[in-house]
Amino acid sequence: MTRFVRRLARNRPALLALGVLLAIAFACCIGPAFTGHAPERIYPDLIAVPPGLAPHPRPDTVVPALESLAFRMRATATEVAVRDGHVRFALTAPNPIDPRALTYLPRSDLFGPATILAREADGRRLVVTAPVLARRFLLGTDGLGRDLLTRTLVAGRVSLLIGLVATAVALVIGLTYGAVAGYAGGRIDAVMMRIVDGLYALPFVFFVIMLLVFFDAGLGLILVAIGAVEWLDMARMVRAQTLSLRRRDFVRAAEALGLSAAAILRRHIVPNTLGPVAVAATLLVPRVILLESFLSFLGLGIQEPETSWGALIAEGARTIESAPWMLAVPAAFLVATLLALNILGDALGRALDPRNAPR
Repeated sequence: MTRFVRRLARNRPALLALGVLLAIAFACCIGPAFTGHAPERIYPDLIAVPPGLAPHPRPDTVVPALESLAFRMRATATEVAVRDGHVRFALTAPNPIDPRALTYLPRSDLFGPATILAREADGRRLVVTAPVLARRFLLGTDGLGRDLLTRTLVAGRVSLLIGLVATAVALVIGLTYGAVAGYAGGRIDAVMMRIVDGLYALPFVFFVIMLLVFFDAGLGLILVAIGAVEWLDMARMVRAQTLSLRRRDFVRAAEALGLSAAAILRRHIVPNTLGPVAVAATLLVPRVILLESFLSFLGLGIQEPETSWGALIAEGARTIESAPWMLAVPAAFLVATLLALNILGDALGRALDPRNAPR
């Protein structure tokens, strides 16, 4: 174990990949609490806002926003002046203005509660001031006016959860199934592997569509669909390892001592397959995440109000010409995660290989 840690610690790309993964996971776990926006919060007046550090509304958008709100109040906004985070303007109308109409201002997500400074011409002219609510969207907003950074971080939770859970399911089922088939041998091994071949022949997308006929699309369906097929490669790999181990002297010695098959599998076979299995599991995580993204892109995966990186990429692909950041932001997170996982998996394979030990 110490040698493995030392080999891995000398691999700088692996350490960098591990740092990237930890940073992404940490950001997805606690980041949405610090963005200042709820993932489901919609800002109707801030739809498809491009990324930037400047607060919204911008100075050039305050007057058009006020004019639009004044039209709803059946009035006209004039003498607009923005100073020290507040906007001062006059509302004029041919008929007396009902002060209750000023509730349109805080409902717009751009301004706070309004205060009447003066009431003139029998209520047909009001001088009003209201705070301008400064909101920042570092990575922009989506087509409904939701903060894209928050949505991407929340989507990362789902994608990473699917990757880890589906990989764990594939690891448990594949490890058990492959070890039993390889150690049993003979007809049992032949029957078990023919079942695996039959499952390989089933088209995955067709299998997911069949599940959608009986169940609603969502996180649970994705976990079932991916977990039902991704253990097949793991089972074949473990079976091959077990076939080579069952001829080893320590396994024959255990059989001569009268240990049961379950005890031999638990104490001798499974522990000696964990090296290749750990590497395969590390490489399986990005494969599962990419598979979930593919399903969500086709509309067969995560459904609103839940989201994932694949669902966000599918949404961004439809608006790539008018709002390219909606595709670039989740795609960047997905690519960084997949690249880091693949680099880490390759490093684990080299670190666990005894042939790479220093002489």
